[in-house]
Amino acid sequence: MIIGTPNSFKSTKILLLGSGELGKEFVIEAMRLGLEVIAVDNYQSAPAMQLAHRNYVVDMKNGKLIKDIVYREKPDYIVPEIEAIDTDALLELEEEGFNVVPSGKAVKYTMNRISIRKLAAEKVSLKTSKYAFASDIQTYREKIQEIGLPAVIKPVMSSSGKGQSVVRTPEEIDRAWYYAQENARGKGGEVIIEEFINFDYEITLLTIRTKNQETLFCPPIGHIQVDGDYWESWQPHSMSEVALEKAKDIAKKITDELGGYGIFGCEMFVKGDEVWFNEISPRPHDTGMVTLITQNISEFEVHLRAILGLPIDVKLLSAGASYCFHSWKTGVAPVYEGVEEALKIADKVRIFGKPTTRLKRRMGITLASGDSIEEAREKAKRAASLIKVYPSI
Repeated sequence: MIIGTPNSFKSTKILLLGSGELGKEFVIEAMRLGLEVIAVDNYQSAPAMQLAHRNYVVDMKNGKLIKDIVYREKPDYIVPEIEAIDTDALLELEEEGFNVVPSGKAVKYTMNRISIRKLAAEKVSLKTSKYAFASDIQTYREKIQEIGLPAVIKPVMSSSGKGQSVVRTPEEIDRAWYYAQENARGKGGEVIIEEFINFDYEITLLTIRTKNQETLFCPPIGHIQVDGDYWESWQPHSMSEVALEKAKDIAKKITDELGGYGIFGCEMFVKGDEVWFNEISPRPHDTGMVTLITQNISEFEVHLRAILGLPIDVKLLSAGASYCFHSWKTGVAPVYEGVEEALKIADKVRIFGKPTTRLKRRMGITLASGDSIEEAREKAKRAASLIKVYPSI
């Protein structure tokens, strides 16, 4: 592996498609290894754009615009960071010889809940919840009756839990449909209706496909979601050896099917020793931000090393936790109070640098280590509660 010099004719170049908080941490790692980074998103001053060598603001669902940037920049690696991308364009670019991370197939399947659920349940034969799809409200009402209540409703295209809700009573059925439509990425439309699994807990198993090593796994990450969106995570999450081995088996089977190199965030439900596949992301996972405090190599550096074919040896340094803080008003140019007080409790604070705020938008995280998971979680949560976010306008 040879790495060139940024902004030179010998540069090693990454095109990052999506420039949020996950992309920002990935860019930091890429910069440390001397790579040239071009960040792309659909709004100006996205977090990763603030660090990249160059950036573009385009409609990420417009495949022609994405391909125009690729032809102009000629990147060594195309690294998707968000779901709302024209994945057909990425497949075409891969066929033309460009390196899509982890692979064109992985991106195509995982960015759409219909594709990945059918692949997991029907081709790979993984254990999943019962599910159905609907593209109109009448079909949706019929399918939800077949699945039964309670049920989980998600847009087919979304990220970070947006548009997701749990329907527990008949009165909530139509409300969940419209909530999914309003919060879908892209044009909305189709939803997935899932059986509600009465699980004990859910985990993210960060799974690493490498060029020169066997498939690797980070210690399991526990997490809590609110309205389908990540609020809190911790590592390691305690689970039985039987359940952990089943989780690793599930993660390896689905990532082997998807192919390519890089880190995957595999979400699973666990009840006792039983494990169900839920979803998978072909990139660093938001719950995996806890690895910034727990591991010798964070998930972002792991992803980069896997892409470049560099050695990876993940060690858990300590128990740790992350907790999000949010904005509660819509506005621009946010300011933050309480960081000094938070850092008297937590080990680290990460402010994402998003240029605008909206209700419940995730704006940063606190990170804390501890002698136990309970101590780390308590510290991270208490620190996050001290940080207030206010839009300037």
